[in-house]
Amino acid sequence: MLHPLPKATRLIPLQLQQPTLPLLNPQAQAQAQTQTQTTTITLPNNPRPLNQHSRSSSSSFEQNYRQICNLLLSLTHSKSPQKGLQLHAHIIKSGLQTIPLISNHLINFYSKSQLPLFSRQIFDEAPRKSSTNWSSLISSFAQNELPLLALHFFRQMLQSGALPDDHIFPSATKSCAILSMCDVGRSIHCLAVKTGYEFDVFVGSSMVDMYAKCGKIKSARKLFDEMPEKNVVCWSGMIYGYAQLGEDEEALKLFKQALFDDLDVNDFTFSSVIRVCGNSTLLELGKQIHGLCFKTSFDSSSFVGSSLVSLYSKCGVIEGAYRVFNDIPVRNLGMWNAMLIACAQHAHTDRAFELFKEMEGAGMKPNFITFLCVLYACSHTGLVEKGRYYFERMKEYGIEPGDQHYASVVDLLGRAGKLQDAISIIKEMPMEPTESVWGALLTGCRIHGDTELAAFAADKVYELGPVSPGIHVLLSNAYAAAGRWDEAAKARKMLRDRGMKKETGLSWVEEGNRVHTFASGDRCHAKTKQIYQKLEELGWEMERAGYVADTSFVLREVDGEEKNQTIRYHSERLAIAFGLITFPPERPIRVIKNLRVCGDCHTAIKFMSKCSRRVIIVRDNKRFHRFEGGKCSCGDYW
Repeated sequence: MLHPLPKATRLIPLQLQQPTLPLLNPQAQAQAQTQTQTTTITLPNNPRPLNQHSRSSSSSFEQNYRQICNLLLSLTHSKSPQKGLQLHAHIIKSGLQTIPLISNHLINFYSKSQLPLFSRQIFDEAPRKSSTNWSSLISSFAQNELPLLALHFFRQMLQSGALPDDHIFPSATKSCAILSMCDVGRSIHCLAVKTGYEFDVFVGSSMVDMYAKCGKIKSARKLFDEMPEKNVVCWSGMIYGYAQLGEDEEALKLFKQALFDDLDVNDFTFSSVIRVCGNSTLLELGKQIHGLCFKTSFDSSSFVGSSLVSLYSKCGVIEGAYRVFNDIPVRNLGMWNAMLIACAQHAHTDRAFELFKEMEGAGMKPNFITFLCVLYACSHTGLVEKGRYYFERMKEYGIEPGDQHYASVVDLLGRAGKLQDAISIIKEMPMEPTESVWGALLTGCRIHGDTELAAFAADKVYELGPVSPGIHVLLSNAYAAAGRWDEAAKARKMLRDRGMKKETGLSWVEEGNRVHTFASGDRCHAKTKQIYQKLEELGWEMERAGYVADTSFVLREVDGEEKNQTIRYHSERLAIAFGLITFPPERPIRVIKNLRVCGDCHTAIKFMSKCSRRVIIVRDNKRFHRFEGGKCSCGDYW
């Protein structure tokens, strides 16, 4: 139920009473509910209600009317909810609230102040609803993350006989994109075609953006290609859509075309394309785009900043991530989370905990992603009690743990060898355990050799229905590590019978504008001879330094010599050898791997870094390992 808006008891100075309507955004709530204070706003003295005979001339009324409109616009731009509430009280006392333009300004004011339910109350009290009123209200809900209400009032508007315009269509399609309701979006698209707005630059761009965010990239591209005029929203929506689906090459092509067409790209465009570089670990290209952001003054945007932090982190340049984070004065939640996960993946655990405290001190409220980041940091350093502490702290912020949080806690306990505690957590879950939860338990079973519990976890996963190939591989590896080759073969056969394949292990290195990819035992590279020669030379030095190959990590039933040959030429070792013969001594060798580094390769790379006196940074599918002087940043816990 909507409560009446607050009214002031006197005009100059106006006294603000706290609003009783619940606020949507916590920051707006804190701002609007600060201690009651007196603020002076210059308003006309002794205003006369419109329904009384006014002695002032029409010019005087018009002057007062214009002054109020200008004040409302000014307070909307400055986002001053307290002063705006006082001005609203003055408008009510003056009897001006029914004037269409003033009511529309009030709707916009409350929308920008993140008080969309107040916008609705103004709308409901208006005796006549103009198309501008409908547009402002629907926009208010869409901009303040209330998409269901936006679509509800869009439907009501159609039922009232009013037709949408080029301002209303974009708000409705944005709401569909937030909810991933492509079917409703298509219906709105049909209405836009019927009313002749399909190729309006604002409406068309919002449609492209909606289809792209709903994953309907072909529909988005068809409409994009048909549009006679395209704006930055249109281009950004397409680039984001391709990036979201992992079609990185198409996203980069489109960005290049946008620059070629002299499009004034915005921070959202840069953010999307930088994320593409981060996901593809294209450091050099990412650096060039960072330079372009600097030239166009978008480097201080928190949206661009969070993407840059992610880029440098994913490419193994944690120093660059810190530099970007420290250089941006105003940080949004996404940027804090990006820096937190960067610290967690690079084993800067203490810094991650410090950032969490700084974030709280800055008044930023953590969300469910923030807690996933700190739980991840605990999991990969074995800090069980610290992990329990942060898991419990979620309740302080009113966040209910989801399946991902439970998976992180199970992973934390499983890696630490507390498998029975992990089972207890799974039993206490308020929802059904997901594949990721059982997968985390399987990982712990593999590390600690508990094949019986691994088989139990695998059975639970199979009960869920079709599962990813990774679960079959985890179970097979758990059996193979315990020497139970028959069971391992059965797990792999089940994988084949279901028409799935194990992901091929690959490692790659970036050299200038080229990416060199290697598979295990690969002999297709142009420098194969030099690569294998370097590995042989380095092998002798490593053995003299004390390295002994651990063939237990070869999870196939073959003889000892074949195991030695198999493990010696894993993809990451070939990539490192290429880096050693290609890059100057002062440059760190950065290798990206799509699977987890095996235990023997981890040991071998420590010896490689010691014998070659080089810094070697390896990113596997779990975290970063920085090898230097025979030691790894993970402390052999990963």
